[in-house]
Amino acid sequence: MIKRLAKCLRQYTPYAIGSPIAMIGEVTMEVLIPIVMAALIDRGVAAGNMSVVVGQGLLLVLCALCSLVFGSGSAVLASRAATGFAANLRHDMFYRVQTYDFSNIDKFSTSSIVTRLTTDVANLQNAFQMCIRMAIRCPVMLVMALIMAMRISPKLCMVYLIVLPILAAALLLIMKFTHPIFDRVFRTYDGLNNVVQENLHGVRVVKSFVREDLECRKFNTVSNTIYKMFVKAESILAGNMPIMQFCVYTCMIAISYLGATLVVQSGNNAALGLTTGQLGSMFTYTTQILSSLMMLSMVFVMMTMSRAAVRRCYEVLEEIPDLPQAEHPVTEVADGSIDFDNVSFRYSASASKNSLDHIDLHIRSGMTVGILGGTGSSKSTLVQLIPRLYDVTEGALRVGGVDVKDYDVHALRDQVSMVLQKNQLFSGTIKENLRWGNPNATDEEIRHACRLACADSFVESFPDGYDTHIEQGGTNVSGGQKQRLCIARALLKKPKILILDDSTSAVDTHTDAMIRKAFREEIPNTTKLIIAQRIASVQESDLIVVMEDGRMSAAGTHEELLRTSPIYREVYESQTKGGETECPQ
Repeated sequence: MIKRLAKCLRQYTPYAIGSPIAMIGEVTMEVLIPIVMAALIDRGVAAGNMSVVVGQGLLLVLCALCSLVFGSGSAVLASRAATGFAANLRHDMFYRVQTYDFSNIDKFSTSSIVTRLTTDVANLQNAFQMCIRMAIRCPVMLVMALIMAMRISPKLCMVYLIVLPILAAALLLIMKFTHPIFDRVFRTYDGLNNVVQENLHGVRVVKSFVREDLECRKFNTVSNTIYKMFVKAESILAGNMPIMQFCVYTCMIAISYLGATLVVQSGNNAALGLTTGQLGSMFTYTTQILSSLMMLSMVFVMMTMSRAAVRRCYEVLEEIPDLPQAEHPVTEVADGSIDFDNVSFRYSASASKNSLDHIDLHIRSGMTVGILGGTGSSKSTLVQLIPRLYDVTEGALRVGGVDVKDYDVHALRDQVSMVLQKNQLFSGTIKENLRWGNPNATDEEIRHACRLACADSFVESFPDGYDTHIEQGGTNVSGGQKQRLCIARALLKKPKILILDDSTSAVDTHTDAMIRKAFREEIPNTTKLIIAQRIASVQESDLIVVMEDGRMSAAGTHEELLRTSPIYREVYESQTKGGETECPQ
């Protein structure tokens, strides 16, 4: 996983390499300072030699300045490397998500992907910055300070052998108990984001039903769960500081007592034991060694927190699209003919039953096909197979005489315009939204598409016309206006197949009829599939398919189905004669 994430450094690799190198320079200077201090005390102050005091003092200032320069350089390089790494990681994850198929997206909730792109990446950025600085500084400082301390007094260094195992055991226990908690925390963040997203998306429904209190309770429940888990984890982490302080002061006391004894016994003679300056250096090295361990413990804590984030980001990057590309894909769609040959489909291998079962349907290019059926009859599932949003489980599906699996996915979808059941507009002008269908569309082509979709009248009534700003999700236009804009956007692609998935449900019957008339007159060669609840929307179709529980119950023209299909006849009578029907039990 680390190797895969490391690829996100790319152009920021020199910064990531330069920061540890500068950090080693800073540590080297800091380790030399106690040696210079010892010489200043023993050969300068104690001996009353001012020339040594001045010389060693200037050397001390030089070391401090070099340490400052190296440290500042390391911090700047690390910040650039970390922010660049996070930017590349977000870029790679977002672009990876764009390659996902519907089945891949089904594995991750929207809120989970948002959390991974924001919270998880931010945690990785902080962890990475700490790694290329503290994770380098701490071991280097620890080793170099230990070596220098051993050169001064191997006897006093025996104190560290008592302290280090205690600290190591404490760190391992902290990591063992906190990692599972942080793993659960990040999963709970997905739930929190889901609550917020759902609330904001459905804020009009929430307010119309006066359910703000319920939404607040849902948010507080998830928020309090995160709070309790963080408190539990932080309570365990809090034990790190007392243990560290105990070890530091234990070392200080032991070195003070043993060091003072050695100084007295040697008469302040380095050849015989230990000098006052060397004892002062030992205190400094003790502080450096133990502070390195303390910072190393914080690195371990950060790494513990980021392990879950590493795994979650890695999952997004390594997810393989479920729809493989053909080895030699077909890039041209000959016509709009569609053939379902004994097609069955289920959304997952673990599903208990097929969503579509043994569909045999043959549609000639240019036909208008209506699709009717009750809720849950798999009408939308049927049409989603055509642009290969999902792959068939059994049988074969051909478009233009070629199996959809043999097409280049982009080429296929460029020739299949689909107006989804849930219409989506993006923030921007009306013109910008319509040009999703064709980025190079002229103003005249845009107006023509809007005329076909019966959207031109209301667009031109706006003060800014086609430059009118659309809010995110199209909240400043009505449902019927949104549907007509989405139809116009689909028409701008000039597709060979046009799919309307219940896309005129919010428009009145007169406008619906005008749209269908425009389709017959203006795009006769385009195959049109219309999913609708109103029989009036499909009764003039060349073929009407009646779906029931994932199967084709009947197929034929309006007149044929009135004679042969009880389901179709019942729906027709209920809509045209106001007949009463009982709700299904």
